Amino acid sequence: MDMQSTVLKPRLSFWQLWNMSFGFFGIQFGFALQNANTSRIFATLGADPENFSLYWLAAPVTGLLIQPIVGYLSDNTWHPKWGRRRPFFFIGAVLAAIALFLMPNSTALWMAVAVLWMMDAAINVSMEPFRAFVGDKLDPSQQTAGYAMQTFFIGCGAVIASLLPTFFESLGVSNAVVGGVIPDTVRYSFYAGGLVFFLAATWTVVSADELPPPDMEAFKKERAASRSVGVAIAEIFGGFGKMPRTMVQLAFVQFFTWIALFAMWIYTGTAIADSVYGTTDAQSSAYQDAGNWVGIMFAVYSGVSALAAFILPVFARMTSRKVVHATCLTIGGLSLASVFLITDKNMLVVPMIGIGIAWASILTMPYAILAGSLPAKRMGYFMGLFNFFVVIPQIVSGLLLGFVTKHLFDGHAVLTLVLGGACMLIAALLTLLVTDKAAPVRAAV
Repeated sequence: MDMQSTVLKPRLSFWQLWNMSFGFFGIQFGFALQNANTSRIFATLGADPENFSLYWLAAPVTGLLIQPIVGYLSDNTWHPKWGRRRPFFFIGAVLAAIALFLMPNSTALWMAVAVLWMMDAAINVSMEPFRAFVGDKLDPSQQTAGYAMQTFFIGCGAVIASLLPTFFESLGVSNAVVGGVIPDTVRYSFYAGGLVFFLAATWTVVSADELPPPDMEAFKKERAASRSVGVAIAEIFGGFGKMPRTMVQLAFVQFFTWIALFAMWIYTGTAIADSVYGTTDAQSSAYQDAGNWVGIMFAVYSGVSALAAFILPVFARMTSRKVVHATCLTIGGLSLASVFLITDKNMLVVPMIGIGIAWASILTMPYAILAGSLPAKRMGYFMGLFNFFVVIPQIVSGLLLGFVTKHLFDGHAVLTLVLGGACMLIAALLTLLVTDKAAPVRAAV
């Protein structure tokens, strides 16, 4: 398989990297609201915590269907003005904004689950082309810096979004559940998220440009050949047999990493409400207070990840990307498992620091390692295919974690977080087996 194109790409300035990555601020704004509040919304609408992981299946199943298709379509798209990836940024932003406005207005559990499907599909339409965008525009020596900039905006967006319910409560907005209706603090947070998602993605669409295919005539011929439905389906699903060795190795790392993350996103709220606030009643004020505190916890790890995003490439230059990633995953795994030992809500901030370090690496290093092993003309498709190994573990988690939590852990969700920590430690060990043949990273943006 041909690796990335050797065509010399211009080195971008800091502000060019800023503009091409700013849309991720909006994407993560929506994603963070989803992660911190979806289980809370489900519980408010009467869902049994045992079934949370099943309801969350909407997100990974949507990603499984959407990601490779969007990647394939964006690879075969070119417009003289709007380029290859930016049309998908914009379409996804419009749909995500609509979903974010609809989610807190759900009046029944089935409505919330349906909107989660829509929301995750829309986020994926924007997000996957953003990953390919870095490979399209940046020389391999600058790709780690490009993904680090994305991680910075992911962290910043998540911090603000996670704190929004607490912020609105401080302004006097009601955080109470009245008649099974989602609290106003959550409602206003999602409204703000929809607006921010749209504006941030639009900024990148307007301010960033794209490099045309190096051989436009060859691109047009390939695009014409790929328009057949049969050819498209064959290419989309035939890519598994063409995955580079590095991609296969990273797939195992991603599998265990994302089991850990999915466990954290689904069960942290219930775990903290039970082990720290002493309640499992979703209609109680204590449960809603726990929900706000989890938002603060998630803001901490997101803020740490934003700061770590620019530090990790320095350590990667001094050692290697896989050593940095393995170290960060080890820190994150031990931190997530340590939540079991903490009963003081204020001390819960400490493990979030370690998780933030891991999160920064998760969003940067695997993609930087992978980008150098992919063919340039199929960057979007393979980035979408790579995310199979993000959503498949989430599906596995969705099918199994509810059973494990109820029957093996006797309903104590905090033990599910310990299991997640163990999975992240396994991912750390597997990282050491990954082959990274890409160009050395540069610390400077």
